[in-house]
Amino acid sequence: MSTVQVTPEPHATTIRSPLLRWLAVVAVMLGIFSIVTTEILPIGLLTSIGADFTISDGMAGLMMTMPGLLAAVAAPLITVAAARIDRKLLLCACTLVLVLANAVAAIAPDFWLVLVSRVLIGITIGGYWSIAAGLAGRLVPPESAARATAVIFSSVPLGSVLGVPAGTLVGSLAGWRAAFVVLGILSAGVLSLLLIALPPLPAVQAVQLSTLRAGLHGRGIRSALLATFFVVLAQFGTYTYVTPFLEQVTGVGAATITMLLLIYGVAGILGNFLGGALVARRPRTTLGGAAALMACATLALPLLGRWEAGAALLLIVWGVGYGAVPVALQAWFAAAVPSTAEVSSVLFTASFQATFSLGALVGGVIVDRTEPSMVMLLGGATALLVLVITSGVIDTGRTHRAG
Repeated sequence: MSTVQVTPEPHATTIRSPLLRWLAVVAVMLGIFSIVTTEILPIGLLTSIGADFTISDGMAGLMMTMPGLLAAVAAPLITVAAARIDRKLLLCACTLVLVLANAVAAIAPDFWLVLVSRVLIGITIGGYWSIAAGLAGRLVPPESAARATAVIFSSVPLGSVLGVPAGTLVGSLAGWRAAFVVLGILSAGVLSLLLIALPPLPAVQAVQLSTLRAGLHGRGIRSALLATFFVVLAQFGTYTYVTPFLEQVTGVGAATITMLLLIYGVAGILGNFLGGALVARRPRTTLGGAAALMACATLALPLLGRWEAGAALLLIVWGVGYGAVPVALQAWFAAAVPSTAEVSSVLFTASFQATFSLGALVGGVIVDRTEPSMVMLLGGATALLVLVITSGVIDTGRTHRAG
């Protein structure tokens, strides 16, 4: 057998008030918000952290590479190893590791300890995200599951909108270590809320490695994996180094960079809602449109991004485009592996994070050997490859013929 059935407790919604149900949803959402913010915070602090440890921007980019790499490995391993563990306990354990990771980063005297903290964050991402992504249906009644899922996934663009600009602002005012202190405090608060708000969540279906292997044969899964590779490579090979670009090419200071990142994040929320409205019927078209916007923005940045107004306009286009990517990819994976929510979530998390780390690494190598503008041009060209997949020119097994 590929799965081990575990008898679940009565559905939490039958014995809990609506307030507690939605408080649990918010707690899970805040957990992802804390994780996303911690994962991508170095984007806004890259140059200041690099200057503190006297390392290059590309070397500092390892802070983005490490979490993705570890998350890609941790997602399947933790899900399988913790197959019978109560999901509440697993989420709380992952959040505790997040608190520890932020504490290590805040006090690290050497860069290698910062990288250790990023390893811990990768473990947190792999364990927490794989469980949380498919948890909404167990926290609220079936008729509210879609809305609860939207609330949980809103944490991704919110991490860009609120988390990164706020962390960058704290870093510019009180030093980059202070930003990690604040995130550590936030994570500790989220841990307390999870302990209070979540009901017991015993494992319903224990996922095994054979289950994950079977998921790789789902209809359309290869196209989803290929599209994920190109769009995430394009995104994090470029966005990881947007701060050096804005400093060196646009020629703006820390305060303006914070504002530009905020503009990007707000556009990302808009893209998330637009993508959510379109993705149910046309996931391929939605992803293709998102990749096209990303390509247009990054290809034009080396020319128009020399002026602050041009950079702001293109960051809006970029933000709207990427804002639709996570929801489009998640829908594609869910449709490709419809039988088991946790399996599709694990495959999505592992493929996304593996490419996340590769993008940051490749972008770092390029930026150290050339200049930030070259990173943008190559990232835009990579995003265009997504259109080849979503248009059906390369068809490895379509999930939605109409999409």
